[in-house]
Amino acid sequence: MSLLLAVALRIVAVACLCFALAVAWVVFDTDRAVETETEGTANRVARQLTQFYMLGSANTFYGPPFTARHSIAIVAVMSPGVCVEFTAPVAGSRRLCSGWNGLGRTAPLWFSQLFGRWFSPGAPIERPVIVTGQPTMHVLATHDPVAATTRAWHQLRVVVGLAAAMAAGIAVLSVLAIGHALAPARRIIAGLKRLEQGDYASRLPAFGTTEFNRIAGAANDLAAKLATTTAERTMLTQRLFEVQETERRALARDLHDEFGQCLTATGALAASLASAAPAGRPDLADDALAIGRVTARMMATLKNALARLRPPELDEVGLEASLRGMVAAWNLHGARSAAFRLDIDGDLAGLAPDDALNVYRIAQECLTNAARHSGASVVHLHVACTPDDEIAVIVDDDGEGDPAVLAASTGYGILGIRERVGALGGSFGVVRTARGLRIEARFHAAADGSRRMAAA
Repeated sequence: MSLLLAVALRIVAVACLCFALAVAWVVFDTDRAVETETEGTANRVARQLTQFYMLGSANTFYGPPFTARHSIAIVAVMSPGVCVEFTAPVAGSRRLCSGWNGLGRTAPLWFSQLFGRWFSPGAPIERPVIVTGQPTMHVLATHDPVAATTRAWHQLRVVVGLAAAMAAGIAVLSVLAIGHALAPARRIIAGLKRLEQGDYASRLPAFGTTEFNRIAGAANDLAAKLATTTAERTMLTQRLFEVQETERRALARDLHDEFGQCLTATGALAASLASAAPAGRPDLADDALAIGRVTARMMATLKNALARLRPPELDEVGLEASLRGMVAAWNLHGARSAAFRLDIDGDLAGLAPDDALNVYRIAQECLTNAARHSGASVVHLHVACTPDDEIAVIVDDDGEGDPAVLAASTGYGILGIRERVGALGGSFGVVRTARGLRIEARFHAAADGSRRMAAA
């Protein structure tokens, strides 16, 4: 859930709570007002009756003359919807009610039931009529429950409409204001996404809020540190590959000069022993020939190792011929169940020695990985150099390789390719295709030879 939505939901919840409290307060206040008006009516009618009694005689007040004139005077001091009852000694019981039709349509049944359950709008209030210090009669005032409920309903409608409009307005304006205040968060997230994608040169601008400024400052500091760390790691990786190539060349030279010469001498000695063996000792000739065969196999293995440590033809015949020779060697001595194919687009002759060596090493590792782990029947190597000096090395196979397994692999093949391409500032990916697996490496050629590997 987004922060804006979470805050908006909280604002709506607070607005609903305030709305419910406003409704409860309106109903409660209406009930108190009804009770106050009933009590006030009882007091006013009691005073009016006291005045009538004191101004006239007993026969005048309690007898037949107490009709319309007295009733109108009493109703005039009554609140709408209130009824009063009193009993005169001579005139008998009287009940007068004040009209309330001006309140409008009656309340719905459900509201009347709820209002009557929670409150008692028709509770009677009694007041004595005091004349000459003695209570002559009692006035009983009650509020019509229908009038009280209708009054509460109409007041509630007005207040609820106003409260709902205010709550909705406050909620909308609050969401807009908070959305505007949180707008920098989207820019910060976009900046962090750029950092995730490796754009360490991007920086976040200054914001008008102190908190967002602190976050932006921390993100910019992190980007600067990542840029510095990445540059240092790239330089270290390049240096490691330079040292690796130096060691490979030195090891290849030592193997060729020492081990190769020893194998050559061993083969010559075995041939000499086989030819000089006495006629009566065929076993010596057989042993000498066996030593020669073992020596030949060791010499072939040594040649393959020397080709992997340092391809001698790369400096002599160029990258394209070296790649074709490598693919031919895989077809001849590699996995018998797989056929290796090579496509070259663009001119590879103009590449700097370091870029040519990088292409050769990447292709070498990719083909080795495909031959050993994919179980493919066809492995297709595609090397391209575009006019904008972008170099692409792509290996497609029809095997059952899994990109997730390769990503989690602890082997040095894929990891070495990834580190090499990363040090060159390029991109590397392993994806599943409709036919099988694709390993793709891309980087730009060094126009000035700035990435030249150290030679032995």
